[in-house]
Amino acid sequence: MKLHTSEIPIGKHQARRKTQKLAPLIVSAFLLTIITLSYPGIIRDSQKISEDNSQAFESLDHDSIIPTSTTRLDQKNYQPCSSGKIDAPGCNSSLGGEDIQARKSPPNITASPPLTSTQHVMVANETLTEKGEDNCDLFSGEWVPNPEGPYYTNMTCNAIEEHQNCMKFGRPDLGFLKWRWKPDACELPIFDPQQFLELVRGKSLAFVGDSVARNHMQSLICLLSKVVYPVDVSSSADANKHHEYRDYDFNISIFSSPYLVKTERTEPNDITRPFNLYLDEYDQSWTNQIEDFDYVIISAGQWFFRPTYFYLNRSLVGCLYCPEANITHFTSSFSYRHAFRTAFRAINRAKKFKGITYLRTFAPSHFEGAQWDKGGDCARTRPFKRNETLLEDFSSKMHSIQLEELKTAQEEAWRKNGSKFRFFDATKPMLLRPDGHPSKYGHWPVQNVTVANDCVHWCLPGPIDSWNDFLQELLKREIDH
Repeated sequence: MKLHTSEIPIGKHQARRKTQKLAPLIVSAFLLTIITLSYPGIIRDSQKISEDNSQAFESLDHDSIIPTSTTRLDQKNYQPCSSGKIDAPGCNSSLGGEDIQARKSPPNITASPPLTSTQHVMVANETLTEKGEDNCDLFSGEWVPNPEGPYYTNMTCNAIEEHQNCMKFGRPDLGFLKWRWKPDACELPIFDPQQFLELVRGKSLAFVGDSVARNHMQSLICLLSKVVYPVDVSSSADANKHHEYRDYDFNISIFSSPYLVKTERTEPNDITRPFNLYLDEYDQSWTNQIEDFDYVIISAGQWFFRPTYFYLNRSLVGCLYCPEANITHFTSSFSYRHAFRTAFRAINRAKKFKGITYLRTFAPSHFEGAQWDKGGDCARTRPFKRNETLLEDFSSKMHSIQLEELKTAQEEAWRKNGSKFRFFDATKPMLLRPDGHPSKYGHWPVQNVTVANDCVHWCLPGPIDSWNDFLQELLKREIDH
């Protein structure tokens, strides 16, 4: 069912007329109390979907969105241990710590507000405590109108992949391109490609993560295309991509590592089947090359919601959404924490690496109305205001895990090699941009074929371009201090 794009108004409750009878007054007061307590949750549920509904979309082949009839997991064998299905066949959970799914507990579908800037400073104060004007928290703010945007189009940039090319595939509204991020306490300058190239002259930048990380890199290439295009020096046999800006002695690479750690497919030719994650082992496709870079932007997200088997010390210790009853069933928090811990450990133990690592935090998806593979969509046409949405509990948990592991990595770096870890909070700004996804405008309609709407990646041009506004400012702060 197609969603309406109109927003849900949040109005004041009407005062009830006084009566002389006590019983109606008590009943009215009781009903008002119930409505007042329930109303935010009703709005929240209409805007967002639960963790179960978010799982697995990012795990589709990002180069071609496959009809859902061929990509859905076998629900009989791989169903989530939640939403009242704890005792379903193949989905028995074990009792244990906080990361283990509790038997017969109700699903957690409530929401938590985003962390405040004060909490951010407490967790990662080394990344936000600067002098003077730079003390401004870049990531606490609102989206404000920007009539100047966009700064490139699909006709001026050749780095846009088909599934992000919303203009090509007929997205009718272009208002989503006319916004910029405004921090509460300062201005965030719009990306200046010439200035950026001077900032990174003689440097190298690596993106490590999934297809959203590549989405970010392509946004950067498009913004820089106003000055110069890079030379693609990638090998045709290499899934990782490498680009050189030779006039500036600057290069960019993307290392595809959705789980950040060593990963193995259980079915070599089927990406939709469960993966084996070796949570304490490095993914050497990127960890062996990290010493060559001055800046690393590391991120991970939606893949951690899909069926996986977990290994520690080369031994199977548990799984997420697996059918076996004799294996401990963990939540996604278990693998997410271990993956970042291992990735940060790899960086800290890279003997020659003296660069700066930016943790780009989890960017929420925005499926509404149904599950991702049952018609869930992101049809809104304007950003949310801060008081119009909340971060769901599972997204808040992932965000907290990233910050906790970042702090641990900072402390280890301080004791050992002096490498630097910095905080790049995409979560709060992107929570407010349900209008920025491709939805159905990442492909042409195919007759009699149902294709999942894309509410994970971001249109190019689009809100993700602001990530390079952040990156430019973070680099300037680093150089200035």
